Amino acid sequence: MDKYNLTHLDELESESIFVIREVAAQFERPAILFSGGKDSIVMTHLAKKAFWPARIPFPLLHIDTGHNFQETIDFRDDLVKELGVKLIVGSVQESIDNGRVTEEKGYNASRNLLQTVTLLDAIERNKFDCCMGGGRRDEEKARAKERFFSHRDEFGQWDPKNQRPELWNIFNGRKHMGEHFRVFPISNWTEMDVWQYILKESVPMPSIYYTHQREVFNRDGTWLAAAPFMKLKPNEHTEIREVRCRTIGDISCTGLSLSTANTLEEIIAEIAATRVTERGSRADDLRSEAAMEDRKKEGYF
Repeated sequence: MDKYNLTHLDELESESIFVIREVAAQFERPAILFSGGKDSIVMTHLAKKAFWPARIPFPLLHIDTGHNFQETIDFRDDLVKELGVKLIVGSVQESIDNGRVTEEKGYNASRNLLQTVTLLDAIERNKFDCCMGGGRRDEEKARAKERFFSHRDEFGQWDPKNQRPELWNIFNGRKHMGEHFRVFPISNWTEMDVWQYILKESVPMPSIYYTHQREVFNRDGTWLAAAPFMKLKPNEHTEIREVRCRTIGDISCTGLSLSTANTLEEIIAEIAATRVTERGSRADDLRSEAAMEDRKKEGYF
């Protein structure tokens, strides 16, 4: 551990725990948005430390596309049992069945965009006034515009030009009836910070983050996992490769990295050397340059 300069991680941890405790102080019905990815796992770990030895006083809210990696779902269920917290699941399949959204068709069909309606419905149904997410400002240019406390209007929409100043870590959570906030406690962390903190704290991670053999196919330079709902083009074929995930989402849009990293130390070294951004292989972000910002304005994460 001496070879890493980890002193800044203590500062990041302290800042994030302060933000999480501010959420507990300012809101009546907060929740943690839990995707099963590394950022939401780290945020949940920070919430555990923030209120130890008491239990985390918020439920975990997971939006299940029905096309998730099974490793992610298994990890989620095991973590919920370990922490003794309440899990609330919003189902995209249920939204489709109820006619709330229409499933995409074609080779590039994805349920990732459909999560927005399911998320807003879950927030309304459970009367959440704040949802904490694992978004970080270094991930994507639209997320770089975020405050810690991100105001959403009565339609769940985000206006980047109408966010509140946050001077000297003073957060304004006041809202009108029907409005809510998304709060991002690890906003100032980088991908490297997250992995160094996972190593420092020995935070368990889903096996999919480590190199493993998986049936995959290549589409436009991106390796995607084979699944029954993934429709292959005539010129595409599956093969077994050693891959791992850098970021986890719906199977249909999660690009996999060819890798030999089997340990946290190897993952950190790989990230330090890469020239590809963390979300550079996410198919949902590649649909247009403003894809993430458009989804955020509509109520996405």
